[in-house]
Amino acid sequence: MNDNELPAPPAAAPPADALPLDQYAERAYLSYAMSVVRARALPQVEDGLKPVQRRILYAMNEMRLNAAARHVKSARVVGDVIGKYHPHGDSSVYDAMVRVAQDFSLRYPLVDGQGNFGSRDGDSAAAMRYTECRLTPIAELLLAEIDRGTVGFIPNYDGAFREPQLLPARLPFVLLNGASGIAVGMATEIPPHNLNEVAAAARHLIRHPEATLDDVLALLPGPDFPGGGQLISPPQTIRDAYESGRGSLRLRARWHYEELARGQWRVIVDELPHGVSASRVLTEIETLTNPQPRAGKKEVGQEQKNLKQIVLGVLEAVRDESSDKAPVRTVLEPRSSRQPRDEFMAVLLAHTSLETSTPINLTMIGRDGRPQQKNLRQILVEWIDFRYLTVQRRSRFRLDEVERRIRILNGRMIAFLNIEEIIRVIRESDEPKPALIDAFGLSDEQAEDILEIRLRQLARLEGIRIEKELGELSAERNKLLNLLEDRVAQTVLILQEIDADAKKYGDTRRTLIESVAPAAPTEITAPDEPITVIMSKNGWIRSRQGHGIDPASLTYKVGDFPFAHIETRTTWPLVVIDTHGRAYTIHAADLPGGRGDGVPVATLIEFQDGGKFAQVLAAEPDSRWCFANSGGYGFICTLDEATGRQRAGKAFMTLEGAETVLAPVRVFGQWIAAASSAGRLLLFPTAEMKVQAGGRGVIVMALDEEERLATVAVPADEALLTVEGTGRGGKATTITFSPAQRTGLRHKRARRGTLLTPRIKPEKMR
Repeated sequence: MNDNELPAPPAAAPPADALPLDQYAERAYLSYAMSVVRARALPQVEDGLKPVQRRILYAMNEMRLNAAARHVKSARVVGDVIGKYHPHGDSSVYDAMVRVAQDFSLRYPLVDGQGNFGSRDGDSAAAMRYTECRLTPIAELLLAEIDRGTVGFIPNYDGAFREPQLLPARLPFVLLNGASGIAVGMATEIPPHNLNEVAAAARHLIRHPEATLDDVLALLPGPDFPGGGQLISPPQTIRDAYESGRGSLRLRARWHYEELARGQWRVIVDELPHGVSASRVLTEIETLTNPQPRAGKKEVGQEQKNLKQIVLGVLEAVRDESSDKAPVRTVLEPRSSRQPRDEFMAVLLAHTSLETSTPINLTMIGRDGRPQQKNLRQILVEWIDFRYLTVQRRSRFRLDEVERRIRILNGRMIAFLNIEEIIRVIRESDEPKPALIDAFGLSDEQAEDILEIRLRQLARLEGIRIEKELGELSAERNKLLNLLEDRVAQTVLILQEIDADAKKYGDTRRTLIESVAPAAPTEITAPDEPITVIMSKNGWIRSRQGHGIDPASLTYKVGDFPFAHIETRTTWPLVVIDTHGRAYTIHAADLPGGRGDGVPVATLIEFQDGGKFAQVLAAEPDSRWCFANSGGYGFICTLDEATGRQRAGKAFMTLEGAETVLAPVRVFGQWIAAASSAGRLLLFPTAEMKVQAGGRGVIVMALDEEERLATVAVPADEALLTVEGTGRGGKATTITFSPAQRTGLRHKRARRGTLLTPRIKPEKMR
């Protein structure tokens, strides 16, 4: 630095509250996430409500909109909620109010709506300026004790009002109405349940705190959806879902057969699975019978054509005859009255939402304020703890009221017995209140009450009434003190209240639990016929009816050649393995028939990550196959374990580097033959090969660094083993081994094997 240059100013110190950007972003996102979890998306285990629902019900209660009141405009309620308790958009409040008013969304609606509050077909509710609302009678179970000191209150968003932290639910509404919501990093999907069954389970746990989940499920066997329907999941599946707090249950519509003239019949669907509407079913049937090309495709796929043929083969017409008298009435008319009724419904159940799955995710905010996935027993136990606390707080609140009233009445009795002296003290004193306190030993509260009462209340009969009321209040105080000190007395009271509420509001189960009903098949039904699958090297695939087709009679596109000629059946799976080891399943019945060139296999499945078809096989689902790669690894599994339902396939064989998939071979004999690119042959027992449902497998044959596994085979015990390849000078060479000649080639798995003579580069074995 030159003498004329000034030194650089020191760097400014960061503010004391400065944070690195990554820490600030982490804290800000965590704060946002917790706000969504606790203040928006998840219900409380105590009252089963989200904050916006709780604020709506409390605001309506404050407006005196109970079940006996007149309906008022929904806009008035929404305005009160957003103005006092919920500083968000009016649509968020109105949408929440609409949901708790819909009898097809909630098992026990909490708001009695008048006007258009939407429909099960997905129609939106009318604007809030047109609809009216009030509370339903069952909402009393949430709000009746709100002013009895049962729950805590907190300031609202601006401190001008106070709102309850919880509602004093007299029953576990988190199970009665369920909940659905998506938070940050978690979600909830709690199904509704029947009030009588929930009350019975709660009573049993109160009487028997050591009761197990199985004891609870004996009284509460499963969800009870507002739209009815049928739950067809096995009991073990239901139990697993309630034990872990997460699962999936299978629901099915309920229907009956309507007999018509001349032996005709039709199906009337009168109950649908939860969340499914008649319009959705009709739309699905329309999509099946009038398919459109998928996105990115120019024409309808073969699978869509087959589905159309199957559905139109059984279904003549479908109509929605729902009305006010019949909320759900969908008419399905068969193509022929002679077709089996069970098969007719099986097709529709398999391909429409008449049978569907519903998730269970019992995630909620517990008594400790933390979101957690709970099991059924935990939910009931936590609510029972909350109910005991509510009854205790209610009793203490009433005890305070009784004791205050007793003090007031004791002061009035003193005034009644000393009326002349009381009047004299008041007349002669400039400050009558302190004078009364000093003269008669009154409390400030008693003196204030005496100064406020009218003289007519000191009549002769008033003394009799005071004595009577004091006696009644003293008895009530003793009862309350005993209740607060005696856990058994609290238990008896809670059980009595649960019994009374169940008797008043309980109803019969709507959803039938019928575990013996089998789930409808999801596969496309097709007749069991022999076919031959033909595939070219360029990936064009087709089928021909029957077996025994001469490969020489088949033609291909110019520049294309045969790749596979497989005799199979329409009901057997066809598996394609791509260059990444991913397995894709094609229904053999979906393949185009006739004498054309077929279709590219990529139109029937969706290759992932640039994969291309490498191998194809078809056989019985339980047939055993040996899968190997050029890196020398392999395993055995059944063909069914390689199949999947997704068009995008599934990960099956694990490949590394430039490894390729070798042609799979069916396992018949007791020995597996493996040939390497260096001309070595190894036979080892089939029992030494690992059996697994996919992956990398075990070492089939020891290989040198530049050596590759060329082919594998599983020859029958009495059959010839033929090795085909290239000899010296590029000449095609074949070597055949009889069962006796193979004895010297036998070793253990993962050995190097024996060098073939004459020298040959193996390409295929059979």
